[in-house]
Amino acid sequence: MAAAQPTQLPGDRVKKAIQAFCELRADNPEKDRRLLLQKVETQFDLSPLECEFLHRHFMEESDSFLHGK
Repeated sequence: MAAAQPTQLPGDRVKKAIQAFCELRADNPEKDRRLLLQKVETQFDLSPLECEFLHRHFMEESDSFLHGK
């Protein structure tokens, strides 16, 4: 008997969330990143660890840009 294949590979939700976030940022550059992140986190039902990864990556990127680092 063959093992069941997972319907989604680990990381697929995060990849899709990143893609959706980038599209939202491109379509709505004036909107707050935190709100857009919350939207994709809910849409893709991300775990707390996955949410932390997105916040760390995209919010630190924002802070570095604002402070010229």
